[in-house]
Amino acid sequence: MKRKKLKIKGIVQGVGFRPFIYSLASRYGLNGFVLNDTEGVVVEIEGRKTGVEKFILDITKKIPPLSRIEEINISELPPVGYSNFTIKPSAQKEERFVLISPDIATCDDCLKELFDPRNRRFHYPFTNCTNCGPRFTIIKGIPYDRPKTTMESFKMCDECQFEYDDPLNRRFHAQPNCCSRCGPHLSLVDKRGKEIIENDVMKKTIELLKKGKIVAVKGLGGFHLACDAMDKSAVRRLRERKGREDKPFAIMVKNVQTAKRFCRVNKAEKEMLLSKRRPIVLLSKNGFCPIVDDVAPRQKYLGVMLPYTPLHHLLSSELEALVMTSGNISNEPIVFKNEDAVVQLKDIADYFLLHNRNIHIRCDDSVARIFNGKEMLIRRSRGYVPEPIEFPYESQILACGAELKNTFCLTRDNYGFLSHYIGDLENSETFEAFSDGIKHFKNLFSIEPEIIAYDLHPEYLSTKYAKQLLENDSSLTGIPVQHHHAHIASCMLDNHIEERVIGVAFDGLGFGIDGNLWGGEFLTADFKGFHREAHFKYIPTPGAVQAIKEPYRMAVAYLLTTYGEDFNKLNIGFLKRIGQKKIAVIKEMIFKGINSPVTSSVGRLFDAVSSLLGICDIITYEGQAAIELEMAVSSPYVYNSRRIEYNYIIENKNDMYIIEPEVIISGIVEDIKKDIPQGFISLKFHNTIVNIIVDACVKIREKTDIKNVALTGGVFQNIFLLKRTMAQLQNRGFIVFTHHRVPTNDGGISVGQAVIAGCKVTEA
Repeated sequence: MKRKKLKIKGIVQGVGFRPFIYSLASRYGLNGFVLNDTEGVVVEIEGRKTGVEKFILDITKKIPPLSRIEEINISELPPVGYSNFTIKPSAQKEERFVLISPDIATCDDCLKELFDPRNRRFHYPFTNCTNCGPRFTIIKGIPYDRPKTTMESFKMCDECQFEYDDPLNRRFHAQPNCCSRCGPHLSLVDKRGKEIIENDVMKKTIELLKKGKIVAVKGLGGFHLACDAMDKSAVRRLRERKGREDKPFAIMVKNVQTAKRFCRVNKAEKEMLLSKRRPIVLLSKNGFCPIVDDVAPRQKYLGVMLPYTPLHHLLSSELEALVMTSGNISNEPIVFKNEDAVVQLKDIADYFLLHNRNIHIRCDDSVARIFNGKEMLIRRSRGYVPEPIEFPYESQILACGAELKNTFCLTRDNYGFLSHYIGDLENSETFEAFSDGIKHFKNLFSIEPEIIAYDLHPEYLSTKYAKQLLENDSSLTGIPVQHHHAHIASCMLDNHIEERVIGVAFDGLGFGIDGNLWGGEFLTADFKGFHREAHFKYIPTPGAVQAIKEPYRMAVAYLLTTYGEDFNKLNIGFLKRIGQKKIAVIKEMIFKGINSPVTSSVGRLFDAVSSLLGICDIITYEGQAAIELEMAVSSPYVYNSRRIEYNYIIENKNDMYIIEPEVIISGIVEDIKKDIPQGFISLKFHNTIVNIIVDACVKIREKTDIKNVALTGGVFQNIFLLKRTMAQLQNRGFIVFTHHRVPTNDGGISVGQAVIAGCKVTEA
């Protein structure tokens, strides 16, 4: 007779782990108990030696689909003569730390019940079980039990309670378990907040959407604004009301077959669409895509997701494609409370589909694409958070992230908890979501940071937050981290590498150690530190932030740098379009140094070229000019007989390589004067940037003997640039690393800050 105690850590609560243990014990005739505690799951088993050994082996081989075992500690105890196997109530301890599952898409079993007229959960929009449903967005504390979720106010009916108590039922201890008799329910209200009384609220909502109405739909982590994606006037009205002129909308379609009507879907993309995480997946549009052009103006890709809650499955059942965009006022976080939605979205939505299950923490949809056969996250949020990333240090750290696409990261015990997407920290509402999110993560994972990592930029709200913490508590250690070093470190962590790399960090801007705005950087770097090896030449940004919003300002700056004041004599449409009055003001700002900080940003160079070509002079969303420049690229096969790159100069100045842009700009201007098509100029420009990257990396390798290259920063969301750069670098013998689990944009900055801070503290 053997008795053993197992302490199992990982994602093992709220995922059917205890019933799994119970059924294993029954299979092998073992007695003892299983319980949740504040660190994971504790099991004691007693029985024949062979049964105990098979039990332990099966735990790792046959775990429930949503589980993730991080660690199993096994100890032997003297037999005590257990008479049966039981599931005990959760144990409470002072120290609380357990991993929590993300919100998971509706499983196949629940989906069958949802559309089975004989099932008691037929068309019930809150159907769930231990294998699917809300987790992160409803949890208020741990252990993960119903009283510590937003389901606490819903008392289960007898049938649901029976399922909940039955260890062999797939709803055993499913904390959100409910049905139409005892659980949350839907309501439909108009924009004045008046309830529309209907026997079938879902049927009425579908009717309204078919009539071209805009409906604010409360989902898993907040509200979506929904309309029929095939209805041009509905989509246009949504754009006008939301003040979102050009930024692409995501769409929701009922299945993969429907997605294939609109987009090309390969095997890896299909798997991602159908995955339990259900992100928005960027898919290449079909040649004759029937989705309204206004859904994604001037784009070659559509953001497509499949339904991930029963409510979404019901909503999509009779509509081919729905626009499902974040329910928020521009630049503010997603709305997640009923009362706020009716107030804040009343000028956008015609109706509101509400429910009375509270959302504890808002959480936007994740966005991903497939690159080189692997998942590449652009926004890591619902379905992924709060699943941790492996972290090489044990310190408790808070990394506050950047300003745009903000996330924060908290760490402990070799885990990095990268937060859900917060947004752009440019107003009090988003800042409140940021600070509330930090409090929630600290509570969930029992983290009291000893180290605060933050960006060098003094005006970022995340930096100011960090400095306030340090001012209020002298026991904390503050570690400032350079923006592009953080980008490179996040790519290294994503790829499990610690040796020094050539980091190519291209983005819009980041505060440099010389006080200038960097963004076209070649750094040799590891977690310990970095050395700047090369960068693009500094160019003024007339108007600073305004130059980001109005790319034509950067075009003027580049023309002035290339031609001097003589650029006014150029016979190009850009000068006529912008007008001499505006140009004169910009020149004056540059000459007098008025609000014109210099930058090495490649993002700003893309903006300038986009404006010169007449593609985008003024943006309505971040990155628009560069994105539309990528979308304009023509197929290279059309131009096989022509040279498809521009000349460029890389000059060595005091052991620093400087990339001079003047020859590129003059080449582009000459092509404009010859009426060369936009698509060909864009292709040549992209190829030139690829050549510069490869050339600079070769020079740095000759100097340092480093062969590993990390490509990082928001510019490398440009998939055309990324593919070509990676291929050319590999052709030259480099080992190339790109982002997959951690976003390459500023959404990954906090992870890089955390790992650099962890390294510095450990080294110290």
